[in-house]
Amino acid sequence: MSTVHNGVSPRAHAVQAAAALAASMGIGRFVYTPILPLMHTQAGLSASLGATLATANYLGYLIGALAGILIPGVVRSAAVMRTSLVVLIATLALMPTTHDGSIWFALRLVAGIASALVFMIAVSALHAHLRGQSQFLAGWGFGGVGLGIALSGVLVLVVRFVGTWSTAWLASAALAVVCAVAAWGLTLEPRPVITPDAPRTPTPQRGFTALFISYFLEGIGYIIAGTFLVAAIDLAAPEWVGSGAWIVVGLAAFPSCALWAWLSLRWSRPTLLLVALLIQAVGIALPAVIGGVGPALISAFLFGVTFLGIGSIVLAIGAHLQFPRAVALLTAGYSVGQILGPLVVTPLLRDGYRDAGWPELPCVSPMLAEPISSKSTCS
Repeated sequence: MSTVHNGVSPRAHAVQAAAALAASMGIGRFVYTPILPLMHTQAGLSASLGATLATANYLGYLIGALAGILIPGVVRSAAVMRTSLVVLIATLALMPTTHDGSIWFALRLVAGIASALVFMIAVSALHAHLRGQSQFLAGWGFGGVGLGIALSGVLVLVVRFVGTWSTAWLASAALAVVCAVAAWGLTLEPRPVITPDAPRTPTPQRGFTALFISYFLEGIGYIIAGTFLVAAIDLAAPEWVGSGAWIVVGLAAFPSCALWAWLSLRWSRPTLLLVALLIQAVGIALPAVIGGVGPALISAFLFGVTFLGIGSIVLAIGAHLQFPRAVALLTAGYSVGQILGPLVVTPLLRDGYRDAGWPELPCVSPMLAEPISSKSTCS
């Protein structure tokens, strides 16, 4: 616990990695979810273009992941991490400067590339420097994604009442700057030491293939809720509920990786992965079965407590299997799934975001005194 790497304590290292993940993923990538309904109502963003912009970000994420596979040195480069953080912040700040869908597409594509690069660098650094240390520290570091989601959710909730969609993007860029400054000195993964005389451990290919396929399918399923959750809830509840649900996602996600790390001391990771996937499926399906604000918030909690945990469990299993470039390969498979997710539901978006993940969500919430206004897409 007390071992110091390059003058940085494990705790400080976890904090720096958490800040990098908060900036790149929690804000740079996922802030689009709570801002999406604002762009829909204020900037004239159509449902189909909203899905396309989501796909652009996930395509960029795949490109960044492939860069990590083809050029392994990028996951150990401080210059790449810092440049990616700066580029990511710039894409956030530039979003409100235009109403051109093609420019939005390009900005979200570049943001996806930068997010993937910072994610791989930060996660690789966590595994490298906290290996043999407390699993909880690595869990809290990974939880930086959830912290970024919660902070950006609070930010957008406030902006809903005092500003516009443009203000939301600019404020998000400012928040990302704060996180980037905190992450700037992150100690990266050291270069591997080549020992030709050391015996080689056979690579467990079958186990990694099953893990890869599972994570790919998770990418398809989770991203639908991760992209359209707020916009879908906004159609069947007061406007604060959507942003409130996203804050719940972040608050649940922040400690979730540490929780799953603690559970891994008692149960095997494959067992925990199955449990987490089942819990997530129940959470996503809940609003389709039971209407109202309460089930929507419970759904957000179950989604938040599992989606990061699933990622941390999968990457930990990949590291345990010692498969070459496991983080980059798993991230790439996950990215392909995330690209397919919005494309799969795009045909369902003719009547708005509600049908993306909850086609049977009632148009009248039991907690509302009257039906949804005519601006909604309920038929």
